[in-house]
Amino acid sequence: MKTLTKSNVSIYMFEDDVDVVMATKKITVGDPPEFIIKDCNSTDTVLHTGVTAPSEWRPYKYSYDGTTWVADSDFDTSKDE
Repeated sequence: MKTLTKSNVSIYMFEDDVDVVMATKKITVGDPPEFIIKDCNSTDTVLHTGVTAPSEWRPYKYSYDGTTWVADSDFDTSKDE
């Protein structure tokens, strides 16, 4: 798996075979592109590869520093119910 982190917060997860192209003004996902992330770019976002996501992963629920996942204790899980 791959995760995109911004300020160490995991915001997207992708399968290993999904192309993620980091550019200075955007991030393109898929080949051909399935979607474009315009509020992230190669200067403020990090792509980590070879990761195993926590079983209850949700966008913004976990931080990831390249080694360790840490759950955000303030994350609102009421929307998951």
